[in-house]
Amino acid sequence: QVQLVESGGGWVQAGGSLRLSCVASERTERQRWYRQRPGQERELVAGMTRDQLIEYAHSVKGRCSISRDNAWKTVYLEINNLTPEDTAVYYCYVAQSSGPGKWQEYWGQGTQVTVSS
Repeated sequence: QVQLVESGGGWVQAGGSLRLSCVASERTERQRWYRQRPGQERELVAGMTRDQLIEYAHSVKGRCSISRDNAWKTVYLEINNLTPEDTAVYYCYVAQSSGPGKWQEYWGQGTQVTVSS
């Protein structure tokens, strides 16, 4: 069972930046950040695979960066030029392979990010 601890959320003024961290108790092979905006479904913000393939949501592309440490236990999300539309609860997601085509998935507790105009 992988334990996740997220940090870095809070209040940010529009135009500012934030950096979220998610520390896992074990090495993981997939790392993603999702967010859930008020009244909306959870959506993928950014993701990274064990082959270092990275994807970003269209809404953050060009102002967002996902990265991880060398131990693959901490994943970061940095978003620049924040707007009120980035206000959401941000969730860390990690996964470990449990067999061919199978993944054991884990979610963080979520961290609130509020962007004020």
